[in-house]
Amino acid sequence: MVEERLYIVTYDIADDRRWRRVFKLMRGYGRWLQLSVFQCRLSARRRAEMARRLEQVIHDRNDHVLILDLGPADKVEPRVESLGKSFESVKRTAVVI
Repeated sequence: MVEERLYIVTYDIADDRRWRRVFKLMRGYGRWLQLSVFQCRLSARRRAEMARRLEQVIHDRNDHVLILDLGPADKVEPRVESLGKSFESVKRTAVVI
């Protein structure tokens, strides 16, 4: 079985058109939490693919993406304080491509 890690990806994109492209790209990798924040459960290969694709969309001088590695997805239980809407961590599910 491939080990997956849990990531929080957050971004600040200067251009609205690029922001929408990043948002659509990220929907294929994780669960949308807030405006520019995604929670992703990824293998090393998928994480590298995601970073490569993000680098193709963003502009280095104007945009900023943070990828926070929280650790092994099956072993980490994020302790999140959520005000307002409730928070649910990403569960492992089968994806048919």
